[in-house]
Amino acid sequence: MERLRSSPLHANISTALDKHLEVIHVVQSRRKDEIVNASNRQRQGAPRCQDDRDVFALALAIREMSVATRKARTTLWCAFQMTLTK
Repeated sequence: MERLRSSPLHANISTALDKHLEVIHVVQSRRKDEIVNASNRQRQGAPRCQDDRDVFALALAIREMSVATRKARTTLWCAFQMTLTK
């Protein structure tokens, strides 16, 4: 969109996209932690109960990702609208 406008977009657009990417990495990390901890418990012969801390951490990360996704979509829509107005 910056190329179409021949000028840089507002800094908030880049910030929102960077935040979205950061939150995606956090969700991936929480999911990996959950998988590793579950496999360690299974290897140790522990009962099949889920550790709530992993699930809660993942749920919070997904909630943050949802908020960041909405913001990123909104900022991309705004950038698109600014590109069209020329």
